[in-house]
Amino acid sequence: ILHRAAMSDRIEKLSEFLKENPEDSFVLHALGLEYVKLGDDARAKSFFLKVLQNDPGYVGTYYHLGKLYEREGIIDEALKTYKAGISTAEDAKDRRAVNELQAAYEDLM
Repeated sequence: ILHRAAMSDRIEKLSEFLKENPEDSFVLHALGLEYVKLGDDARAKSFFLKVLQNDPGYVGTYYHLGKLYEREGIIDEALKTYKAGISTAEDAKDRRAVNELQAAYEDLM
């Protein structure tokens, strides 16, 4: 119960930050992660999609969105998301993200 309360506090604080700057990719991504922890994949996905709509260069979101699609059984969308993330991570010269996304992609193939 304490754990859920702590998550609720984090969501509340992040939501306050979001009111100040509704396009903040870091805050949107963080909210998505909090909802993943709560098992609210639909709400998490809406935050991840908003991040990528506003800021397609936000590399970290591709992995988490791809994992959501995997859990939903939408494998083609997961693969597409991982591929887009790989390309974005390569452009950003983020080798670690490329490797993580590549591994997730290959695990589905």
